[in-house]
Amino acid sequence: MRYITGAIALGSALVLGSLAPTAQAVAAPAQPARTGGLYAPTELVLTVGRGESRATATVERAVTLSCMPVAAGSHPMARAACTQLRTVSGDFNAVTEAAAANDRVCTKEWDPVVVTADGVWQGRRVSYTHTFANPCAMTGGKGAVFEF
Repeated sequence: MRYITGAIALGSALVLGSLAPTAQAVAAPAQPARTGGLYAPTELVLTVGRGESRATATVERAVTLSCMPVAAGSHPMARAACTQLRTVSGDFNAVTEAAAANDRVCTKEWDPVVVTADGVWQGRRVSYTHTFANPCAMTGGKGAVFEF
């Protein structure tokens, strides 16, 4: 009898031992594949809204923009926007300051439009806000980046 119980115990230990790694593999959560990549991350969320500041503006439109390794995202002119940002080394002030240098004639009404850019540009954190006096002023200074 002793041999029968020992054989049963040994057999069940072998079966349970062979099932244990399978159970652990099934129970382990899947880890997302991570690639280092050759490029610094560039992922932005751009918005256009009505209001006097970022805090009080009502967002009317928003898009995503990714520039590395190729232009992508929901931005309708992603390639042109990425080209413009690369030209000014990611300086959003340089993009919106074109309004001051523009010869466009606009009324002096105060109907503010706020544009924002949040995310990462070539590996560094970006949080940018600019308020245009009215939609006419914005049309002159938004460039391809805020053209959506």
